[in-house]
Amino acid sequence: MIPIRRITHLFAALVLVGLWAVAGADSAQAAAYYPISGSGSTWSQNALDQWRSNVARNYAMTINYNGVGSTSGRRDFIQGTVDFAISEIPFQAHPEDGSASEIPSTSYAYMPIVAGGTSFMYNLKISGQRVTNLRLSGETLTKIFTGKITNWNDAAIKADNPALAMPSKTIVPVVRSDGSGTSAQFTLWMSKQFPSMWTTGMTSQFPLIGNAKAQKGSDGVSGYVSQNYGEGAITYVEYSYAKKAGFPVVKVLNKAGYYIEPTAPSVAVALTKAQINTDTSSVDYLTQILDGVYNSTDPRTYPLSSYSYVIVPTQVAGIFTTDKGNTLSAFMRYVLCEGQQQADTLGYSPLPMNLVLAGSDQIKKIPGSGGAGVDTSKCNNPTFKAGDSPSNNLLAQTAPQPQACDKQGTTQCTTGTGGATTSTAVTGTGSSGSTAKAGTSSTTAGTGNSAASNSTAAGGTDQSGTVTDGTTTDGTSLDGTSAAGAISGSGAASSPYTLTDDGTGSNRSLMMAAAGLLLGVVILPPLLSDRLKGRSKP
Repeated sequence: MIPIRRITHLFAALVLVGLWAVAGADSAQAAAYYPISGSGSTWSQNALDQWRSNVARNYAMTINYNGVGSTSGRRDFIQGTVDFAISEIPFQAHPEDGSASEIPSTSYAYMPIVAGGTSFMYNLKISGQRVTNLRLSGETLTKIFTGKITNWNDAAIKADNPALAMPSKTIVPVVRSDGSGTSAQFTLWMSKQFPSMWTTGMTSQFPLIGNAKAQKGSDGVSGYVSQNYGEGAITYVEYSYAKKAGFPVVKVLNKAGYYIEPTAPSVAVALTKAQINTDTSSVDYLTQILDGVYNSTDPRTYPLSSYSYVIVPTQVAGIFTTDKGNTLSAFMRYVLCEGQQQADTLGYSPLPMNLVLAGSDQIKKIPGSGGAGVDTSKCNNPTFKAGDSPSNNLLAQTAPQPQACDKQGTTQCTTGTGGATTSTAVTGTGSSGSTAKAGTSSTTAGTGNSAASNSTAAGGTDQSGTVTDGTTTDGTSLDGTSAAGAISGSGAASSPYTLTDDGTGSNRSLMMAAAGLLLGVVILPPLLSDRLKGRSKP
């Protein structure tokens, strides 16, 4: 018979082993991922900041990022001061500011990171009530940002908005003061669609024209418009920033004759017409050609849709090491799969399978990736399911048709969905009392010429109107594979993920085992003692 003391000592030893294993796992987890840093796009920053927060909280993975604008990000990458960069446009052989050609000395690859719409956030009131259902054609927008239209009661704006009595108020266009991929995307669109008015071509450096104000970064331009002194202002900015500020965005007229907002479905529909450089030998592999997007006749299309790139190293050089590559490739696998679940909630549109597959090939080129890309059969991306064709996009297939009141020439819908959490329209002498959640729309009968909003900042408000803390509940492993109980859909918000079994996963099971061993030390010996004493009785 084993003495009780021996049993106690045995359990104590097991507890020490368990605690040592947990401590070792903590150390291994901390050492598994080396901190990496990047810089560049503010267009993508809201999505990136959320993803960085997710992996930091659940994997002790440190991803540092400085949103300094796409131009500065590309230059940082060339100078070797960051491990990756994010930009809406590729390296420029002939920068418009006359600076040196952007030619990295080390090899690199472009990888799609997130899609979205360049929106036009505005701050406009009629008789003290906020307008939330503003409609503008592309020509009108171009005239505003080239200084040809300077007052909100201009005849062209009235023609776009037959239900609004536009005020006599000066328009203040707010533009980026720094080199910006958003500026590049907007000016590329103007140069393609209205070349007689915008003759500069694509430029990252937006010129200061007329009454325009210049602000640095997406936060700067959206912050200016959202202030009380910003009444009368309009800016171009990623839709995510308007949602974050709780401000409405313009419904832009598309080629089908409908005024459309940059929602996730409308961007997904638009990007089905994007042409992608599929020449794997090209330095611009995976960069986009958007002429088809601009001119799409699908009535659901938002015409200023595009996606952003992360620029990743494909060789070890300078500050970039294989250990950093392991971190970067793991983070990118997460981004392409589970990270896309939050795109809609954050004001973006998730990447479809064809871009996920292309991005997966780019991940394999990163030193330290081990040649591992993304398994789309296990990738928890909301645009496709296991077995789908790469050409399928569930979001585009299920995108709703626009309302009849969004048709050009009709009396406009009385409620804009904008970036506001809730918005109320007034279309008569009295209040309609109709409300619309972010990402939805409603119409209210009535006549008259005013619209109002009691919009509030939404932050992480999802499509159902539920306010979240901006985190994700995705229940997945870092490689993007889904786990039991995973929450899918745009309303996904975060709990700890189910991690992989390859040494980079959670040590929760070890903690539970150690706790069980501790309980065993306290409870089991007395129970055994009582039982053994009982057996020893005659």
